[in-house]
Amino acid sequence: MFNTCDFRSHGAADPLAHYTQSQETIAIQHTFLLHLSLQRTQSGKWPVEDYGLIGNMRTCALVATDGVNKDKGGHFSIGPAAGQLCTTKQHYLPTSNLLETRHLNEDGVMNVVNFFPRPNNKVNDAAYHGKVVHGKQRGEMCNTSDERPDLKKWLVRRVECMRGEADVELELFPAFNKHTTEIGGQDAIFRSEKLSLHLTATVDEGDSVGEQESPVVVFQKTPSTSHLGDGVTARFRLLEGQSVSFVLRDYDDQDPAVITTPTINEVQKETHKYWYRWISQSKYKGRWEDVVIRSLFILKLLTFEPTGAIVAAPTFSLPEDFGGKNDIVYSWVRDSSFTIYILLRMGFMHEAEAYTSFIFQQIAEAKAKKGALPIMFTIRGETDIPEIELMHFEGYRASKPLDIYGELMDGIYLANKFGKPTSYDQWLSVREITDYVCQIWKEKDMSIWEVRNQKQNFVYSKIMLWIAVDRALRLADKSCFPCPRRLEWLRVRDEIMEEVMDKGYNHELGAFIQSYGNKDMLDSAVLIAPLVFFVSPSDPRFLGTLDRILKPPEKGGLTSTGLVYRYNSTKSDDGVGGHEGAFSMCTFWLVEALTRAGTYESKYLPQAVTIFENILSFGNHLHMFSEEIARSGEQLGNTPQAFSHLALISAAFNLDRTLGGR
Repeated sequence: MFNTCDFRSHGAADPLAHYTQSQETIAIQHTFLLHLSLQRTQSGKWPVEDYGLIGNMRTCALVATDGVNKDKGGHFSIGPAAGQLCTTKQHYLPTSNLLETRHLNEDGVMNVVNFFPRPNNKVNDAAYHGKVVHGKQRGEMCNTSDERPDLKKWLVRRVECMRGEADVELELFPAFNKHTTEIGGQDAIFRSEKLSLHLTATVDEGDSVGEQESPVVVFQKTPSTSHLGDGVTARFRLLEGQSVSFVLRDYDDQDPAVITTPTINEVQKETHKYWYRWISQSKYKGRWEDVVIRSLFILKLLTFEPTGAIVAAPTFSLPEDFGGKNDIVYSWVRDSSFTIYILLRMGFMHEAEAYTSFIFQQIAEAKAKKGALPIMFTIRGETDIPEIELMHFEGYRASKPLDIYGELMDGIYLANKFGKPTSYDQWLSVREITDYVCQIWKEKDMSIWEVRNQKQNFVYSKIMLWIAVDRALRLADKSCFPCPRRLEWLRVRDEIMEEVMDKGYNHELGAFIQSYGNKDMLDSAVLIAPLVFFVSPSDPRFLGTLDRILKPPEKGGLTSTGLVYRYNSTKSDDGVGGHEGAFSMCTFWLVEALTRAGTYESKYLPQAVTIFENILSFGNHLHMFSEEIARSGEQLGNTPQAFSHLALISAAFNLDRTLGGR
């Protein structure tokens, strides 16, 4: 296993300067940044949209087209030698997560293919999935080195000259606390207290053996200017048809001892086959197939296979405002409903089952500890999360978030409807959760946005509490489960709806509001209402809310340049501060809300298509979306964000169905 602490290189994109951690295991998937050349934006920041994502469901890496910050973190860069002006293109190899970066100039063309190997073994995949779902190794897999012997813990980077010649530079500076560096020809070893890494180079002369000068790669120990310890550098020339493959792996993983070109070729071929086999399960064949397929690939990369958890994003604490500090990423309960819904509707039954199993495992552990369900977990299912600049995170440390029960129960209901039926023991957990919701539904919280000024009666949270009770009642009816408190549940469900309609709707504004105590504040989170069947998309109250949100902020709305803000932050004392961007997820929610309203009011459907096509233009060159989009059009926050891509898939799926008359 890659160690989740020591094997993290970070530092491109200044936001990562806010990444601080203890030396114990961190909650997110290990991510490190691979950098291929040097270029800053005019603002001096590193654009988060300049990255692609690779991974193997144990670890993942962001691969930049351009950008390196040598002053603040480790990096592994491969690209044209300094002084060469190149045009850079980046794309995924067809139907895969193998990422290719291409550098072109008059003298030559150089390709760099980046990937983590995956074995293409359907039998082993199924056997491992069974272990995960039944929890036989949950909590142990993350610490064992042989939980999947056929999975190579390698990072592979293949550099090939496609035309002419190419002068190549390599730099590798791991960001360990302390490490030593050993050089031996085409090998380099980095040793730290907890992890040692081995870098090797494999030269392939192609079809020109003996006809032209062979590539010569010699690693040189190079001191770091940022006191990270010595790294290695190399400079070499490739002629047309020649290539060099670099493999970074655990030093203890010496199978095979010598990595040959045929080995690399086989590993790459099997990895490509694996991704093709996996994505072939997709049921989506609509108008936006390229974008949806890439979103599905991203969700798979954000999956931690040993537990089935899906992290919110691979990056850690990229701020929502340039220079800001607010954001943190784990596996969030709030993602449950959308995650299960998308996985099941798109045909990925194994992933949905594993994720559902993960969620029920956490419910059982919360029950054992006699505590409220945590807002988030580590990818291993832990809730004892270390302090990592979390002093502000009141929602986790002190408050009891109420909305998460709605997302959770909706996910369980959808899993029963489209996937594997809920078991009786699982139903008992559902009953306990619903009884608990009936006790606490009148309490205040900080809702989906985790505002930090004070707890309020947020409309979104009340809708989610209604969802929690409603889905439990539906599940009881569909599965004929015993429900001794059915009448109480019915009473509470009705009370919640009546209260929201009475206190959460402003008749003068003609719209649902953010909270009972803030009568003039819109909140795009209420766009979820028809998506979860709290109200009909044709209900005049919701249509009024929709029309209001569609207005620009200066006219009392939340939509600008076809993008939706979560609320008017200039009028809200939310305790966060800063100038945030428009929210990708909320914009996709708007598309889906317009789509559903368009079934009854024809004027909304063209708007849904226009806004959907518009936000797709704000994705990066690989169709990746971050959490937010700045007024300048740059992406902000953690990237790629799972919730953004889940909302994208849902919007595309439902828009396709409506346009097709289904």
